[in-house]
Amino acid sequence: MRVELRNPSRELEIEGPLSVVALLQRLDIDRETVLVISDGTLVPGDARLEADAEVEIRPVISGGAS
Repeated sequence: MRVELRNPSRELEIEGPLSVVALLQRLDIDRETVLVISDGTLVPGDARLEADAEVEIRPVISGGAS
């Protein structure tokens, strides 16, 4: 699968299929710190990503108004 990471931006090719949790473990990324998106849809942690999936991993950014 093609995985696009943000901050810093980079692309990786990862052997699949994998669950979201397994992918993040392989990349040593804490699930609570990112959003995983595939085909424009937010993907839950227990979802399975197929070998031909295109996945984007974005850091969670939060903030608020003063």
